[in-house]
Amino acid sequence: MKIAKVLFLFFLTATFTQVDAQTYQWKTATSNGYTYKYVTNDPMKARFYTLKNGLSVILTENHKEPRIAVNIAVRAGSNTDPKTHTGLAHYLEHMLFKGTDKFGTMNWTKEKPYLDSIINLYEKYTVTTDVEKRKSIYHEIDRLSGEASKYSIANEYDKLMADLGSQGSNAHTSVEETVYEEDIPSNSMDKFLKIQSERFRNPIMRIFHTELEAVYEEKNRSLDNDAYKMWEKLNFYLFPTHNYGQQTTIGTIEHLKNPSIKAIQAYYNKYYVPNNMSIVMSGDFNSDELIKKIDQSFSYMRPKPLQLYNPAPEKPITTITEKEVFWPSAENMMIGFRTPAANTHDALVLNVISELLYNRKAGLFDINLNKTQKVQSSQAGIDQNKDYGVFILSASPKGGQTLEDLKPLLLNELEKIKSGDFDATLLSAIVANSKLSDLQQIDNNSSRVYQLMKSFISSRGEKWNWDISQTAQMSKVTKEDIIKVANKYFGENYVLLYKRKGEDKNIVKVEKPLITPVETNAGQSSDFVKQVSSMEVPSIKPVWIDYNKDIVKSKAGIADVLYVQNKENDLFNLYYRLDMGSWNDPLLSYATEYLQFLSTDKLSADQISKAFYDLACSYRISVGTENVTVTISGLQENFNKAVALFENILANCKPNEEALTSLKGRWMKARTNNKLNKNLIARGLLSYAQFGEKNPFNSVISNDALNNIQSSDLISRLHQLLNYSHKIIYYGPQPINDFTKNIVALHHLPNQFLPDPPKENFAYLNQDKNLVLFANYDMVQSEIYWTKNIKPYDAAQEAVVSVFNNYFGGGMGSVVFQTIRESKALAYSTYAYYSSPSKKEDPFTETAYVGSQADKMNEAIAAMNELLNQSTVSQQGFDLAIASFKKDLETERIVKDGIIFSYLNAEKKGWTSDVRKDWYATADKLSKKDLEQLHFNDLANKHYTYCIIGSDKKIKMEDLEKIGTVKTLSLEQIFGY
Repeated sequence: MKIAKVLFLFFLTATFTQVDAQTYQWKTATSNGYTYKYVTNDPMKARFYTLKNGLSVILTENHKEPRIAVNIAVRAGSNTDPKTHTGLAHYLEHMLFKGTDKFGTMNWTKEKPYLDSIINLYEKYTVTTDVEKRKSIYHEIDRLSGEASKYSIANEYDKLMADLGSQGSNAHTSVEETVYEEDIPSNSMDKFLKIQSERFRNPIMRIFHTELEAVYEEKNRSLDNDAYKMWEKLNFYLFPTHNYGQQTTIGTIEHLKNPSIKAIQAYYNKYYVPNNMSIVMSGDFNSDELIKKIDQSFSYMRPKPLQLYNPAPEKPITTITEKEVFWPSAENMMIGFRTPAANTHDALVLNVISELLYNRKAGLFDINLNKTQKVQSSQAGIDQNKDYGVFILSASPKGGQTLEDLKPLLLNELEKIKSGDFDATLLSAIVANSKLSDLQQIDNNSSRVYQLMKSFISSRGEKWNWDISQTAQMSKVTKEDIIKVANKYFGENYVLLYKRKGEDKNIVKVEKPLITPVETNAGQSSDFVKQVSSMEVPSIKPVWIDYNKDIVKSKAGIADVLYVQNKENDLFNLYYRLDMGSWNDPLLSYATEYLQFLSTDKLSADQISKAFYDLACSYRISVGTENVTVTISGLQENFNKAVALFENILANCKPNEEALTSLKGRWMKARTNNKLNKNLIARGLLSYAQFGEKNPFNSVISNDALNNIQSSDLISRLHQLLNYSHKIIYYGPQPINDFTKNIVALHHLPNQFLPDPPKENFAYLNQDKNLVLFANYDMVQSEIYWTKNIKPYDAAQEAVVSVFNNYFGGGMGSVVFQTIRESKALAYSTYAYYSSPSKKEDPFTETAYVGSQADKMNEAIAAMNELLNQSTVSQQGFDLAIASFKKDLETERIVKDGIIFSYLNAEKKGWTSDVRKDWYATADKLSKKDLEQLHFNDLANKHYTYCIIGSDKKIKMEDLEKIGTVKTLSLEQIFGY
């Protein structure tokens, strides 16, 4: 489960004017006996129902694929946590995956007395302060939990979802919401509603203390996350009375150590009521039929009077607050201003201001700070909630620059907004790009559901007409509006945070309690699950790609063209795809990054950025290890201008020595920062484990070579880039003949392509002994990876590998998750994945992971090793894995330019057709013995390389030596510089 707090949330709600009210009007209609509201000219054609018990249902049909995205939302989050039990909403979210008195249990009558005793013991534990008495009570809780687990069935909810073919089963808690998320096949709705109506009927707080330990792990992970710590501190000072700042979503350590199941149950009874909940769906269904089914499924719910969080207004901020955060990662800083509530005119204008400052192309930060390389990087954005928002300016320092140097640079650009010192023509470009974003988002079920869900949270959906008029509202914002609002909110009234490199001496991690592993009863099923599984569902016929029919193959000059027409809207994606990359030429990535700072003889670098933004188009050059992909995308009406502009700058860019000097400094600073990033350290360790001392991760040019790069080295590569062999890929509305004629005129091709530079190759290691690669990092947790190169690629093994992943380590219902997290409470995050290579020349590989407290590391390693060495597969687990695999294939629709990239990926693996058709035919022939054989032959009792990141103050080297030969790697060995 995840906590939803995105620092730069650009979802916007806006106030509408009289003109827009005429366009976006609320209307009422009745169909099939149900009355609903809708908004005229709503591109989603969303229907807003309110059932008799107050339950809100929001439906938007989208028939492009046989799947349905679902959010079940509750208007309650950490804001509504009791002051004495912070983190409660988040913990309750976890417990909604544990079942009811009908599922998640083999015998509720026998299980219930144990759970009742555990509830009472926790009440006693919470108020007990004597250390020894607390240990005694917890020991009894642990004992009774073991007894209760003999009757519980862990993860039965996840098994139900796997049987449905659900994807991405998850949930999140934020300050104002708790949301349960699914993505289901459209033919499984009857089963889904039966499960969900039961799920919310009477959730049982079972398998409690092991799940609490998972939340402890989540808390400890947050202590290793400097962005989370900064966000928490920023809100604390911006909101001295409001729960936005005074209560964190995960909760305090003190409250996590003293949970009250009775308080959780009371919270559920208070807020999980129909008049405070909404079911939001987008996908392939008939609304008239679906609303009746939802009504029948949830009519048992009874409304209750609500008393939601209604805080007193915050007093105005009249001073500047400066604070520091310390952690080993790279330095950065953040300035935060408190802003007004959603659905206000000022919030709308502030969103426009955020785009004026930072839109990744032509904002003041983009042009005046990032393009001129006055900083390592800078951003601006607004995070909007129901009661207030937070406007954020942030930056990281380049080499030789202090954090204090950044503050005047950011505030100076903000002053330009306040004084009107900005180009007002940017406003129309912001509107054009907003229209582009609208077109892109309307196509995606998850995006549609998210926007409707947020509207329910902020206004119970009552201001959806305002929400969808956001682009129209932005078109009416004037320069005078911006100046007025900027001066209203941006003064000496902010919180300034400096994230410095150093030790956080205030960390108090959640200590590991003594937990006896509980039974998971993985092979058992409740009667409810058996009943649901026996329900008939209509079949969905899978749809395969025919590469000969679904892709038009043509020529443009000497280049091959791959074409799929966009018949849905006026957006285009154009790609030039080269079959070479950084393994052919390590300077390619440096050259393409240099391009953004270059001018031509007619256009400055600033003018180029503004021109693309004005066109609502963009370009990107992505340099991979074996491919370079140029992407130009945007509105088809501006296709010719955008392509011509890109071709011009690539062919005619001129050296900029000052920019290169600054860029070299930023490259060196990035290298320094990389060594402070534990995620990049992990990537480096894994690459070292798979390939050895010389590997793709650390095979980079030296620092001396980087500093000696000349403009001529990079310019020549840019000018010559498209003289190398490449395919032209187009997904857009233009007919194929018109496109090929058009692209020949725009895209200047040579008479003959240049031969690709020779490619550097890396050989996979044969791991013949256990090896431990250790990297020291000052952190609360330990990160443990297992990796192994298994065997040469064989296309015939793809199906069994996919089914094995579903069964063994690929999700919350997998053996790995059930054992390591649910039974033994050793980690918040854990997985194991048997990976197929991206090309036929490479081998299959296995990667497993556990992120645990350092004091649990030895137990976590032993637990994963035990699973890797066991090759017995349960029949029930196998059946669920097969069902999930087949339903994924039946409902997957590869569309748009995905068809072309599917074809290109197939080529790399040696496939001539859509291999999913073969997988589907193979699935029914597989048995659990096939999974057992794969496990026994490829994973069990094999040598692995263990990649471990953690603090040498918390991890004992002698413990690592028991695993295998230990090699402590320096950062220079990992990164190659």
